[in-house]
Amino acid sequence: MSDSAAEPTERRSRARYLLDGRRVRLADLLSNGLLKEGERLTFVRPLVGDTHHATVTAKGWIRLDDGEEFRSPSKAAAVAVGRGSFDGWTAWAVTDGRPLATLRQQLLDQAAEEADPDTAEEQQTSVAPSERHARLKRARELAEAGQPQSLSVEELLTWWGATGRGLVNEQIEAELANHSLVTAPGFDKVPLASTIQLVKAAEGNSAEGLVAGAPAFTTASDEDESRETGLTVGTLPSALGGVISVKPTATFEEAITLMALHDFSQLPVLAGPHNLRGALSWKSIARARHADPDASLSQAIVDARDVRYDHDLIDILPALAELDFVLVKDHHNAIAGIVTAADVAQAYGDLASHFLLIGEMDRRLRQVIAGTFTLSEVTGLCDPAGERVTSFGDMTVGDYLRLLENPDRWQQLGWPLDRKVFIGRLEEIRRIRNNVMHFNSSDPLPRADVDKIRNLNKLLREYGGSS
Repeated sequence: MSDSAAEPTERRSRARYLLDGRRVRLADLLSNGLLKEGERLTFVRPLVGDTHHATVTAKGWIRLDDGEEFRSPSKAAAVAVGRGSFDGWTAWAVTDGRPLATLRQQLLDQAAEEADPDTAEEQQTSVAPSERHARLKRARELAEAGQPQSLSVEELLTWWGATGRGLVNEQIEAELANHSLVTAPGFDKVPLASTIQLVKAAEGNSAEGLVAGAPAFTTASDEDESRETGLTVGTLPSALGGVISVKPTATFEEAITLMALHDFSQLPVLAGPHNLRGALSWKSIARARHADPDASLSQAIVDARDVRYDHDLIDILPALAELDFVLVKDHHNAIAGIVTAADVAQAYGDLASHFLLIGEMDRRLRQVIAGTFTLSEVTGLCDPAGERVTSFGDMTVGDYLRLLENPDRWQQLGWPLDRKVFIGRLEEIRRIRNNVMHFNSSDPLPRADVDKIRNLNKLLREYGGSS
């Protein structure tokens, strides 16, 4: 291939690399000629009268004037100030006054122009990376204009060709961060049907860095920052589904009527969306009236706890054991819903059922393989070096795929089934399994995914024998 023919291919490969879910680094700006070694950076904080200086190193790190070096612009900004949290890409500027975020945008724009238009089809995604870049760029412009784009979590996921959260989360966070965007509330902390906004990442958690009245968001804007994904309070449907409450001045009759009509065991008492006074329960009402037949409703109010929607679900279990419910605050810190012990039991029950289904699939496949092949036939394809698979119990779903996609081994099964179709479904289930078994997703499995596992188990029972 001639140099002239190879160059466009190299450009497309680089473009795909930059647009395909990886945080842009300062080293990328250096290698593309947008930054130079030794270039001076400035971080000006006009409201407090501070100015900080740094230098770009040969490896694409930021060296503060005291000699400390950081790969992350945000970390460098926080250390320079001595406290707080900052979006370093908007904080640090080069000598002509352009922030690093502008240079990053220039690099991404170049990549979008060079991107292969067939990338979306190859990746089987609904939106090509270059088109997704354009959408995110537009979202950033709207956020800067104070008109953030609103969409559902489900709609956001379609930009990446996903129907559920999990392994795609890191890619979404990276591409949002490349445009200095975050979602409000966090897209991985609320139910799929929830409406979120694409907003500009907060420049800091201090008064200087936030727009008046705006919530303080955690910024995951650099390549060395990551967030764990798992069950959070907000992923439960009731957490942000609204709350029925009474005011402290309400009567027993009003409270009792609401509790009876809605079959509530408890009822929050709010003096306003941000002012939780406590809660009522059938027990607290009975005790108050038993002690004093003329008691007012305030005498029946007991303590209630509130938690933020992005709080880890497992951490509220002690409070649920004690109180049977917690009230949930949204990203504006307003009481927006309630989570009961029954809600949590159902969430963990659903998760457990998914583990059981996947466990059955794994066990049945292993039985089929152990009953059909010798261990040497398995290791010959799955572990030729003999370092990992010493028994059938050591096999992974990837090993099942490698074994069964081999035409000769498939023939040994004697199944009147199409090998390619079977392998395609097993590959789909492998991805589903990885999300569930590695706790990569905070969502319940879609019914379609559950049916895929159930149907495979049914097929294995029929052709592989039952146990």
